Amino acid sequence: MDAVHISSSSNPRYKHARALQRKRGRLQHHQVLLEGVRLIEDSISAGYPPALLFVDPAKANEMAPLLGRARLAGVQTFSLEPALLALLSETVTPQGVIAVSPLPAIKPGSNGLSVILDGLRDPGNLGTLLRSASAAAVDQVIVLPGVTDPWAPKVLRAGMGAHYRLAIRAAQRLQQVDAWVGNARPYQADARGAKLYTEIDWTLPAVLVIGGETASRRATSGWRDVQKISIPMANEVESLNAAMAAGIILFEAVRQRTRK
Repeated sequence: MDAVHISSSSNPRYKHARALQRKRGRLQHHQVLLEGVRLIEDSISAGYPPALLFVDPAKANEMAPLLGRARLAGVQTFSLEPALLALLSETVTPQGVIAVSPLPAIKPGSNGLSVILDGLRDPGNLGTLLRSASAAAVDQVIVLPGVTDPWAPKVLRAGMGAHYRLAIRAAQRLQQVDAWVGNARPYQADARGAKLYTEIDWTLPAVLVIGGETASRRATSGWRDVQKISIPMANEVESLNAAMAAGIILFEAVRQRTRK
């Protein structure tokens, strides 16, 4: 592996990568840490090649295909001391490769289906939900204040590349949401909803509001005339987690739109 070796934690490139472990650093630099071959390859395929790539020298041979692809994309590659790489890693068994990548700026689609997230705090749940939204060809996922950072490491891993195929937008005010969703009809998943999700005409422009199971305060409370919809459940099950509920409803929308 023909790359400069970094062995000191005072190296400016390494210190920059460490700053991206915090949300504040990600927002400041508009960059994110990607760990593992799959995520890094997804970023390159989507047209957002990393600015920096750090590799454990002991794993350079098995990383050869990725390193070759990164080199063709003009990525700066560095060999990094394993102990320092471990401090950047957020996994139990690191793959030995971590990248500093730009946050993607993906334009919303035009299928007339958006998702708003309100009060969702579990990283794995959020990542899984983003993956389902991407698979269902959702135009955009709008994240309200109080929701877990969608660019946190656990969310990125659970999303499995969805972040590079889906428009993810952070809204500070509901006025922004109004501008982004237009006149689409809003529906909120709620176990107490009077209308079943299968009774909705999802071929029309729609917005699905998904909230966290334990969130006591909803940012969307009182927003527009939101119709609450439910998923029928047996065996006295009270609710589903947010990602599962969203997946069920979104793919009902896909079913209806496909038939039409």
